[in-house]
Amino acid sequence: MKNLNIIIITGLSGSGKSVAIDALEDAGYFCVDNLPVLLLPKFLDLHSGGVSEIQKLAFGMDLRQKAFVKNYQEIFHLLRKEGYHFVVLFLECSEEVLLKRYSETRRQHPIANGTNLLDRIRSEKRQLHGLKEMADKIIDTSNLTVHQLKDVIVQNALQGAKAERMRLSVLSFGFKYGVPLEADLLIDVRFIPNPYFIPELKKLDGKDERVRSFVVKWAETKKFLKKYFSLLEYLLPLYEREGKSYLTIAVGCTGGRHRSVTIAEEIFEHLKGQMSEVTLKHRDLELSE
Repeated sequence: MKNLNIIIITGLSGSGKSVAIDALEDAGYFCVDNLPVLLLPKFLDLHSGGVSEIQKLAFGMDLRQKAFVKNYQEIFHLLRKEGYHFVVLFLECSEEVLLKRYSETRRQHPIANGTNLLDRIRSEKRQLHGLKEMADKIIDTSNLTVHQLKDVIVQNALQGAKAERMRLSVLSFGFKYGVPLEADLLIDVRFIPNPYFIPELKKLDGKDERVRSFVVKWAETKKFLKKYFSLLEYLLPLYEREGKSYLTIAVGCTGGRHRSVTIAEEIFEHLKGQMSEVTLKHRDLELSE
């Protein structure tokens, strides 16, 4: 159920978020407007835990919820870490048009501080600057009619639905047989003590529990894995956001039989619970003596 098509609509008050939600609802999305961001993980957990035909979800989130700015970054990071894939659409608009829209509708701006409406609009822009920077798509609605905005939102939704999740490949190899040409991220684990020099481990390989125990018992191995997992959690969503379809993580040691195999297995086990498409290959396992 983590292959859901999820869109988060956010942005400036008065920029057309309600119109965007309506457009997505018409396009077959199950929409929830003004959902507190702290409830989003629970909502998705409940949805994923049951049998549901609903595969397309859209959420409207903004400063109407006072805790939004404080918590959205942590919540979004948590959801991506848990394997949820979602697109953040940020709607913005010129100050001149926002002032005109508020004067026509007589709505109250959600920002309470500020001596006038323009101050409140600018305060909201400052508070949402970080969210705008991390959004997958920024849509300026200043010159769009209601119908044009609906078309733009639906087109972005269709593009998101067609996009496939990035496919990950974890590959172990031996440097003495050459660096794999397909490697996107390459890590050299020859800093870890080598089981090859332990007589009872020499003929085994990195998939054997005895070799694994030897490789992962060192403090430097434990620290490396913790830091590398953290790096991957940061990098993978960025590569995916840029539209990368395939990514190969190559792990190398001298012969490709012991250390690289164990570490590749550890990386694979860590990632397979988070990504839907992860494969593992030991390129030189049979070549090493």
